[in-house]
Amino acid sequence: MIQLSNGHRFEYMVASGALAYDGRGWPWEWPLRWTGLIDPKRFTIVTKTLTPKPRRGNLRWSHPWSVIANTPNGVANAIGLTNPGFDWWLKSVAPKIAHRGYDMVCSIMADDVATISTMSERLSKTDIRAIELNASCPNTDKELLENASAVIDMVRAMHAASKHPIILKLSVVHNYVEIAKACEGLVEAVSINSVPWSVAYPGQPSPLARFGGGGVSGKAAQPWTWKMVRELATSTSIPVIGPGVWDYTDMARLRELGAKAVSFGSIFLRYPWRPTAYVKREAITNPSSPSR
Repeated sequence: MIQLSNGHRFEYMVASGALAYDGRGWPWEWPLRWTGLIDPKRFTIVTKTLTPKPRRGNLRWSHPWSVIANTPNGVANAIGLTNPGFDWWLKSVAPKIAHRGYDMVCSIMADDVATISTMSERLSKTDIRAIELNASCPNTDKELLENASAVIDMVRAMHAASKHPIILKLSVVHNYVEIAKACEGLVEAVSINSVPWSVAYPGQPSPLARFGGGGVSGKAAQPWTWKMVRELATSTSIPVIGPGVWDYTDMARLRELGAKAVSFGSIFLRYPWRPTAYVKREAITNPSSPSR
């Protein structure tokens, strides 16, 4: 269980973008939401990452699956932060959060400290539960992946500018223990991104090579991301959100490694009904566990 400084508590999270920008899901997920096979109110939901201006990325709505590939027990994607921009979200989505009753975290990314500070300050007027700094997308500029001080500077600026708690999303290619230690007292949880293809499958050509290779998630990424969970949990005081849930038993295993909450991401691409089913099942087998 993670409890943020604003009182929000959660044990189950939907990773960035799995339920779109507003928690209702992508159009192909709506029938599952209407029938209750996806229940957004059982999770804390992270928006797809927003950038200051609209970003084309690699995703094309005429053929969205061209930037996604199946791997053994996982998924690779090279979406590349396609999004309609921060201003669009503030105008079109933020005012409806309270009405829909979803627990939302807004994921953001920018290229400089001043911009991320401004975005964080503007989010103070919204009904979100926290802000996630996505410092680790494997499909974009590598500056934040390679420069620990740049990540830390952004976190400090966000902490100074916003009233909301901050969640920091890191990658296995970061010096993640160093960054997390430097951010103690500034961020209230750490989430974990997908694993770059070149790390998960060194020397093997990616089916998404034309997009840069992409990031691997799901069970295929667990050897790297779960090692990161264990190291962060034993090295820092910041609660860790465990990624890569694929099977029901993965949730218990992540908690054994030290995760205080679990995150459902690419499983929504392959088995979108499983996260809700897993949470419901755990509520029955472990009545003391929260339902959201």
